[in-house]
Amino acid sequence: MTRETRSLPAHAPGAVDTPFVIKGYDEVVTHDTLWDAHSHPFHELLWNERGASSAVVGERVWTITPALGLWMPAGTLHSGSAAAGTWFRASFFGFRTTSSISDTPVAVEITPLLRLLLERLGEPGLAASSRAVTEALVLDVLAPSPRELLVQVPTSGLLRPIADAVREDPGDRRTLADWASELGVSTRTVTRAFSAETGTSFVRWVATVRAQHAIGLLTRGWDVESVAEQVGYRSASAFGVAFRRTTVQYEGLEPARREHAPDAARPPYGRRRESSDRP
Repeated sequence: MTRETRSLPAHAPGAVDTPFVIKGYDEVVTHDTLWDAHSHPFHELLWNERGASSAVVGERVWTITPALGLWMPAGTLHSGSAAAGTWFRASFFGFRTTSSISDTPVAVEITPLLRLLLERLGEPGLAASSRAVTEALVLDVLAPSPRELLVQVPTSGLLRPIADAVREDPGDRRTLADWASELGVSTRTVTRAFSAETGTSFVRWVATVRAQHAIGLLTRGWDVESVAEQVGYRSASAFGVAFRRTTVQYEGLEPARREHAPDAARPPYGRRRESSDRP
């Protein structure tokens, strides 16, 4: 599969005039696509109509899905990736016409209401008065979500070998005790380091890495049994339990085969092209 890398500039907040309130964009990427680190002069809400993508800010990696988007404040340096076939969407919020819902990147639940409102803004011929009302409603319902699929990648010399190994191969079944033995430290030392650097436990951190990887495989059409084996579970049922425990809040991401929506079923949404430098 051909991989495409896109480069975009790094803009400071408000550095470019953005005379709009909310502007929409969507695209179906035809190749596995990487976006180099960049930033926008406007705020951005990233979400997907189909498939999963990722956004990276520093050592934090978020998974973006049809049910869970990511708010990116203006000027935030970030990179990203999406697999071929991903239908991603982005809503741009004018820096001087709207206020950021957060000073830092934050997850946003894409509720049915929010989705309908954002899609309405893409309807051709929408009257100015109707657009103003719809934009006001979007700004009213838009809010940070406490639920997110986020991996904080540890960077210390102690934990980096673990992080690199598990992210490279989520099927790695080495336990906390195994790693402590390999690193020549106590399990308590590793436990405390994980809590301090990631805010979570070793077991939960590994489960989240596996969930992120599993979502990517499922959206590529892998069957559940193969995904379970790939991410380190001994059976599809064990994987299902762990997957739901980690991603229970993400509607539509249960391990299952899904049909892709035909192009003709796509609702209008701002400007759309098959390839672009955005987001």
